[in-house]
Amino acid sequence: MLRKFTKTLAGTVAVCAIALNITALEANAEELDDIVAKVGKQEVTEADLAFAARDYAPQLQRVPPTEWRKVLIDVMVEMDVLANAAEKNGMENDENFKRLMKFERNRALRNVYYQKFIASAVSDDQVKAAYDERYANFEGTPQISARHILLKTEEEAKEVIKELEGGADFAELAKKKSTGPSGANGGELGYFSKGQMVPEFEQAAFAMKKGEFSKEPVKTQFGYHVIKVEDSRKTPKPTFDQVKDNIKQELTVAKYKEVMEKLKADTKVEVLKAEPQGEAAKETPKDTKK
Repeated sequence: MLRKFTKTLAGTVAVCAIALNITALEANAEELDDIVAKVGKQEVTEADLAFAARDYAPQLQRVPPTEWRKVLIDVMVEMDVLANAAEKNGMENDENFKRLMKFERNRALRNVYYQKFIASAVSDDQVKAAYDERYANFEGTPQISARHILLKTEEEAKEVIKELEGGADFAELAKKKSTGPSGANGGELGYFSKGQMVPEFEQAAFAMKKGEFSKEPVKTQFGYHVIKVEDSRKTPKPTFDQVKDNIKQELTVAKYKEVMEKLKADTKVEVLKAEPQGEAAKETPKDTKK
């Protein structure tokens, strides 16, 4: 309730689960060329399923993991059925098909190059070395752990303070009298740093010592608070497992930029039409500001 709004990432758990199962599918295949199904003269292999799994990852989120393999086989069978029909109609000679094949070929080559010379170039040892260097002199930011009792009026808050001064248990009072969502947990807010709470609450809480409770009600937009500081510390150093994925991603991005800079330096690149031409230009939305 008191914490400032922060953005969250939706759907990442499902996507990660699919990625893990795709990796397992590839790893568990005895041979990527093992034949899974036959469609006319076409053969569907384990490798085809792995590639399809990557392309259809968003759709697989809607299906139980136990059904993924069946779905992927159905996808590949239907794909080959349509491909065979396209060949019978001579569509491989269509100019748009040839343009698409050029694009798909270049994309596939880009992907295998990226995997071999960029993603695979970042080793676990490099990630660990980067972690050791980054956190060698780590100094955490100050944090406190606090409880609070939220009340509607100043008079009610002052009455709670009197009860605390008389020896009442803070957590029990919070359970009985707090109107905030943390009341059921004895008013516990956990650890927080500066900048995470509304200003009035933060200023009062960080001015107190461990074990102290506020002697005057603290007014915020939510009502009147009685605060107790439970503990103070500095943020702990993150473990390697907690940050290794982020560090690897950063190193991979840096490697990508390094490789791309070198490749572009060795390649003549000319942008001949930076703006849309012909009919495409007519359909481009114009700036309507005056």
